[in-house]
Amino acid sequence: MFVDVNGARLAYSDEGSGPIVINAHGLTQSRANDRAAGLVDWSALPAAGYRLISYDARGHGESTGIADPAVYRWDNLADDLLALIDHVSPGEPVHAFGVSMGTATILTALTRSAGHFRSVTLGAPPTAWETRAAQSALYAQFATMTPADFASAFAEAPAPPIFAGSDFVVRPDVRPELLSAVLGGAGDSDLPAPSLLAGVDVPALILSWATDPGHPVSTGERLAELLPHSTFHVSETMADVKTWAARAATFFG
Repeated sequence: MFVDVNGARLAYSDEGSGPIVINAHGLTQSRANDRAAGLVDWSALPAAGYRLISYDARGHGESTGIADPAVYRWDNLADDLLALIDHVSPGEPVHAFGVSMGTATILTALTRSAGHFRSVTLGAPPTAWETRAAQSALYAQFATMTPADFASAFAEAPAPPIFAGSDFVVRPDVRPELLSAVLGGAGDSDLPAPSLLAGVDVPALILSWATDPGHPVSTGERLAELLPHSTFHVSETMADVKTWAARAATFFG
């Protein structure tokens, strides 16, 4: 299925029935390779009685995009998310579950229109604020690479210890002509100011995984301090990460 929002056509899938959960994936990923990677067992949400709406962010997967880094900034991705919610659940708030860039998108959307959300699960919160500069510099370096060189660097990068020795593989799902812009937009993004997040009155389950400098536990800890109705959990193993969807289903209930 597709919906036109803010100059892009977003692809999304719709499975199960019940209260809506919007699923937002990470940078350079898509709903298809999220499922193929198998890191999170998304089937747990429909099985628990939720209607799962998973979408490809603009420029990712089957969604359209343009070669302009500005449109991939997290604030613009948040506008896309809010428009998608208006399409699938007009006038009614939804639950949302993000991972990495998806978490950043949801957090930004929360500071703009918290009324769109019943509760949220924030998986693998990315670098933010004090830890963001080094990650942004890395994205700027990646944005200068050819798609082939980026794919090679991505594949050869050492896995965080939590994933070492596993068969977990993440492959980019962004069209080559858009990759530089997508990475540039991420590099020019940061989470909303702490003062804005402290005013978000929406229940939040924060799920960090350990040993990954791109998604440091420190971001999750800070979010848990800021968000007034939050629950925080750190996964030390891949097996525990696989429970995230089940944890979210319990939390949303």
